[in-house]
Amino acid sequence: MDDKIIVTNRTALQAKYGAAGFAKIKAAVQDLIQADAERSIKTRLVFLDSAVDMRRYRGVPVTDPTSSRQNKNAVDAVFKKTNPDYLMILGAPDVVAHQDLNNPAYAASDDDDKVAWGDLPYACDAPYSKDVAKFKGPTRVVGRLPDLTGAKNPAYLLGILTKAAAYKSRKVTDYGKYFGLSAQVWRKSTELSLFNMFGESKALQIAPPSGPSHTAVRLAPLAHFINCHGAEASPAFYGQKGQSYPESLTTKAMKGKIKPGTVAAVECCYGAELYDSVTLASDMPICQEYLRQGGYGFFGSTTIAYGPAEGNAQADLITQYFMLTMLDGASLGRAALVAQQKFIEQVAELDPVDLKTLAQFVLLGDPSIQPAAVTKTTGVPKGMDPAVARQQARGERRTKLRETGNNLEATKPTASRPQKGGRKSPNVRKALANIARQAGISPRREFTSFAVKAPPAARAMANKGAPLASRYHVTISSAGREKTPPGVGSRVAVVAKEVNGRIIGYRIYQEK
Repeated sequence: MDDKIIVTNRTALQAKYGAAGFAKIKAAVQDLIQADAERSIKTRLVFLDSAVDMRRYRGVPVTDPTSSRQNKNAVDAVFKKTNPDYLMILGAPDVVAHQDLNNPAYAASDDDDKVAWGDLPYACDAPYSKDVAKFKGPTRVVGRLPDLTGAKNPAYLLGILTKAAAYKSRKVTDYGKYFGLSAQVWRKSTELSLFNMFGESKALQIAPPSGPSHTAVRLAPLAHFINCHGAEASPAFYGQKGQSYPESLTTKAMKGKIKPGTVAAVECCYGAELYDSVTLASDMPICQEYLRQGGYGFFGSTTIAYGPAEGNAQADLITQYFMLTMLDGASLGRAALVAQQKFIEQVAELDPVDLKTLAQFVLLGDPSIQPAAVTKTTGVPKGMDPAVARQQARGERRTKLRETGNNLEATKPTASRPQKGGRKSPNVRKALANIARQAGISPRREFTSFAVKAPPAARAMANKGAPLASRYHVTISSAGREKTPPGVGSRVAVVAKEVNGRIIGYRIYQEK
């Protein structure tokens, strides 16, 4: 039985790097497999495009590496046969495609992302679909170790494979200090996030005036939490104070300053976008610069993300859950899965912006890496191999995570599809206009209505307690974005909840 499966596409790697480059990559993967074995993790490499490999798993080989459907079906076949504790996707989306989930918020006016790219469906048993609501019960531990999109030289991939093979767990106290960075307008929200994770927020850096160049001493902590603006295909994050959007961190300014072992949780829009920096002749994405310097993992968003200016929700919460679980001694992959599950659990229903948040956040890094080792295995029965005991404990954790995911799948209501022909009563329209004013947008702004779809178990629970929402009303306004740097948005997202013909609550989010 394999503990960890590495999936990739041999044809795509050979097309990018040639036979010689592919041979070097395969040798580096074998080194990682050997290093895993020394950590009592049995690892197997599977080529999703190989007829021989896929016959073993009763799956269909991938013929198009950019096909989300083909890759999802192939990964499902591997999982069905092996049920590994870890799945590591090796390669950028031009080697193994991201999943092409429809973004529910796209229907609500000014959200530009028609697709919320990500790896969530690989973590779910549900078959291929573009509807993110089909993937509300993640059960699998998944992470992606990406090469550079469009690359021809395998040096970057070889480097991060070598670093993954050589990783060492550290004491949890080594992650007790943090580098925190926030746009000035989100200071209160970020302070709350840092307090929730680290018990204080005194070390928070505010942009402006901080950045984009930070000293090596400032960036030295192994835990990084960033709540700034991001932009599509940009090697920079941005702060904000009023109408000023200065750079807060750049790939170039980071070079030589990230310590091996660093783990980053990042809220920024496009923070984990694996854009083609080679063809664009641009600096590589910040997320990949972290990995290049020996960072263990990066948890971030592939597209436009949202969160409140004060308080915590959406991107704030899913990144916090990831960091907190990692600090509790989890592997990076388990931390990502727990973050997804906790994010789903903390809402009564998954509204369209919730669903986009769930779809877009991905883990970049080897999912089996355990950055912070809280305790060693204790209570091993006499004569039992400690490695076997660790494997059994891991299996028990996976069973519990699967039970949690299955329960979420069976009980969580969702609102992923616009309602056709749904009329709003005068009272609802008046409430929505008032909420729009509160958000600083036109009271005449049109809201898109989304009907709530509830599984039978959820309806049964609602009959015994609080009523289910009947609809969510969403609008997203890009007012003022012409004053931002290229690619940086200032959208406001408003989500209102309707129960039995009345608006009973609302939330206002800002684009990250």
